[in-house]
Amino acid sequence: MEPDQAASAQTGPGATETKIHFKVTRFIMEAGVKLGLRSIPVATACTIYHSFFTATVAPGPYDPYLVAMAALYLAGKVEEQHLRTRDIINVSHRYLHPQSDPLELDSHFWELRDSIVQCELLMLRVLGFRVSFRHPHKYLLHYLLSLRRWMNRHSWERTPVSAAAWALLRDSYHGALCVRYLPQHVAVAVLYLALHCYGVEVPAHAQAQRPWWQVFSDDLSQAQIDQIVLDLIQIYTLDAEIS
Repeated sequence: MEPDQAASAQTGPGATETKIHFKVTRFIMEAGVKLGLRSIPVATACTIYHSFFTATVAPGPYDPYLVAMAALYLAGKVEEQHLRTRDIINVSHRYLHPQSDPLELDSHFWELRDSIVQCELLMLRVLGFRVSFRHPHKYLLHYLLSLRRWMNRHSWERTPVSAAAWALLRDSYHGALCVRYLPQHVAVAVLYLALHCYGVEVPAHAQAQRPWWQVFSDDLSQAQIDQIVLDLIQIYTLDAEIS
């Protein structure tokens, strides 16, 4: 995608939906932390959310925050870190209405609980019950361990490449990269970008028969890495616009 195309993508007809999804996935991440979810269940919740809206239509017919709550509930089941609907509702209510009183166990509460359960069933049908995903996390961990052995120890310890790569991976779930790209490709791309951010060069890269990242994923091209990196940069651009 050329720079002018990237700019138009942020202002075109899908820009509003993109901003909505960004805000809602941020909600999923923050609610996940408050609910005590580990990183993989949070990633699964974000992937379920993005997969649902990729498989259906724009957010219009559905309340995206209800879908997000159902995604958290379903992700807890998939990743065997079960959540109570009551906890999800209370945390979500506090996030969306920080100045209001806690919800009472009245008819509104039970209607919301039933809506989450019904939304979960809808999501399962839309996604064909395919709600177990391969995430980039295990690939990134393997790549970091392998790359660390190639690098000068002092150079590696001086620069927070590992922390930056994990942060980039976490932030990537604000967009639909988890749906559009293979997990191993996303893992390589965030590591590639982290290295470039800190100006760290992989030893013998210039003399090697093929680039270091192709050792990790031989079906990956430079053009694919550039596209994933561009999508990541657009997420941070969107974050600056919304903030």
